[in-house]
Amino acid sequence: MMAFAETLLRLRSAFVSGKTRTLEFRTGQLDALINLLEQNEEKLLRVLYKDLRKCKFEAVIAEIRFARNEVIYALNNIASWVEPELVERNFVTMMDQCFIRSEPFGVVLIIGTWSYPIQLLLTPLVGAISAGNCVVLKPSEVSTNTSELLATLIPKYLDKDYVAVFSGGPVETMNLLVYKFDNIFYTGSSTIGKTVMKAAAEHLTPVTLELGGKNPCYVDLSFNLESTAHRLAWGRFFNAGQTCVAPDYVLCTPEVQRLLVPAIEQAVHTFYGKDPKDSPDFGRIINDQHFQRLQQLLKSGRVAVGGQSEEQDRYIAPTVLVEVTESDAVMQEEVFGPILPVLNVGSLEEAIEFINRRRKPLALYVYSTNNQVVKEMLENTSSGGFCSNDNVVQMALNTLPFGGVGFSGLGIYRGKFSFDTFSQKRACMLKSAGMEIMNSARYPPYNDQKLNILIWATDIKKRGCVCRVL
Repeated sequence: MMAFAETLLRLRSAFVSGKTRTLEFRTGQLDALINLLEQNEEKLLRVLYKDLRKCKFEAVIAEIRFARNEVIYALNNIASWVEPELVERNFVTMMDQCFIRSEPFGVVLIIGTWSYPIQLLLTPLVGAISAGNCVVLKPSEVSTNTSELLATLIPKYLDKDYVAVFSGGPVETMNLLVYKFDNIFYTGSSTIGKTVMKAAAEHLTPVTLELGGKNPCYVDLSFNLESTAHRLAWGRFFNAGQTCVAPDYVLCTPEVQRLLVPAIEQAVHTFYGKDPKDSPDFGRIINDQHFQRLQQLLKSGRVAVGGQSEEQDRYIAPTVLVEVTESDAVMQEEVFGPILPVLNVGSLEEAIEFINRRRKPLALYVYSTNNQVVKEMLENTSSGGFCSNDNVVQMALNTLPFGGVGFSGLGIYRGKFSFDTFSQKRACMLKSAGMEIMNSARYPPYNDQKLNILIWATDIKKRGCVCRVL
């Protein structure tokens, strides 16, 4: 704790120096982050494989290049992001300079998670650096090998006076949260998210919580069989199902289920072969604790596809469960593994009612070739993100915000949204010291004439509303 206190003091002194506010420093650190990713790609691939048996394709696309693209996007746009944002003025302020200035918070804490240990630590870091903050990074101790490598590499590439990395488990994390930060960004479970929020409340520290939840997927009668099966299987079983935006359960009629489940089984065979255990493209569960948790969830409903497991290898086959009820264990928590429960509903309206009586999810998916079905699902539900006729891919576009709502999260990031998340929006008005006659109407003694002048000068006039229908 003494070492951390000294580090925090060093970071605060560095921030006060003003160096992080310069565009040159920010872009220099972002360039260094690109170098870290490019010059150590093979090392990063090796540790991701050790932790999750993550194959090269998934590691490059969803970890290394994902983070690199976020850096490149920031470098391409940061010059415009840091410019003051001019605002509309009224008659009284017509001669003044009125604008919003984006300023760094100060020293911020970013707590990463293990499922995507590079992406979910470095992507918010891009926003924090772009906004001009000093940063404390806390990688997840669960993804041991990746976290150790990042803790070694980051001080070699980024300025140690402005970015620090602290390792350790839950105890060390709680010790960090005792200190005052100017902003906290956390990715992980809702249970720990509550703890982070409580700790932040002691210092009135703003927080961003990227949590999870049970992401529903409604498959309509008008669905395209082949594409739906392929896209669902890919999204659910990517990274062995350990993805926060993966479809967590399927809602459909019995008629749709009879067609869909065999099609998913065929997709699994196409993707991973007859025995996915032998596929170089299928990952493993992160640790024994999560393996045992998933083993219990396999007891829900009836296994229609997969179901095999091997404890020593932490392998659980791509699995589809049917005859699942809302009260089953697999419906009480986020699955976060290669298990896809299917529940039967009688109609779109019943699916919407089912979704709306549960906690708001991080993502919501609908498969239908009927645009009206997609529109009704979009307009009558709430979720952090929404995608029709696919899943997970909305994450690939950093011009869309990423974040949850309610129990699935608080706040958004990605691209410009990350910059805004780590920036204080400072309201600025620069007035002239002269032209005092313009202010006489606001000074006592008051009278009706002065009141009418100020009403005329400050009232906002109502304009017609032009609405666009999607």
